[in-house]
Amino acid sequence: MPVKINGRIYYRTAEVCQIVGIGKSTLFRWIRQNIVHDAEYRDRKGWRLFAEHELHGLEAETKKIQRNHDDVRSAVDIAV
Repeated sequence: MPVKINGRIYYRTAEVCQIVGIGKSTLFRWIRQNIVHDAEYRDRKGWRLFAEHELHGLEAETKKIQRNHDDVRSAVDIAV
């Protein structure tokens, strides 16, 4: 359940992962690899608290696509 602190809503790790549709291991890997920023705040237990703007950044990351570099066929080869 989201936490409201000083009028702002924060989400814990499990909630964030469920909302954006990724696993915890993916989130932690993205944080380690600096793909996304770690949560700005933590609660008394040390659990991450993600603000809504951080949640939107994670959602944007999940929607990114990239070209598969392993596919050596060109567009011409695919069309033939």
